[in-house]
Amino acid sequence: MAVTLTEAAARHVTRYLTKRGRGIGVRLGVKTTGCSGLAYKLEYVDDNAEGDIVFEDHGVKVLVDPKSLAYIDGTQLDFVREGLNEGFKFLNPNERDRCGCGESFRI
Repeated sequence: MAVTLTEAAARHVTRYLTKRGRGIGVRLGVKTTGCSGLAYKLEYVDDNAEGDIVFEDHGVKVLVDPKSLAYIDGTQLDFVREGLNEGFKFLNPNERDRCGCGESFRI
């Protein structure tokens, strides 16, 4: 499988990298935290880290460390606007449960 982006997410990342003036894409991973155990971490990146697995969708690179891939394989990254709020949304088929506050998840 792979990690993919919707067109909306790819447009947002491309716009941000252009405004930033540098960068090769985004790094998506997980960290241990929250009431359900895992949380997503997303950051703009300028270089590959050793061991990164690189996916490309709609012209945007998504870098994933091998340890995180087991938890997020098959995830689609979307960018949504809901009223006055906007942000990335993670559509992860591996999620079995999400905490009430929406900050963490369980596999």
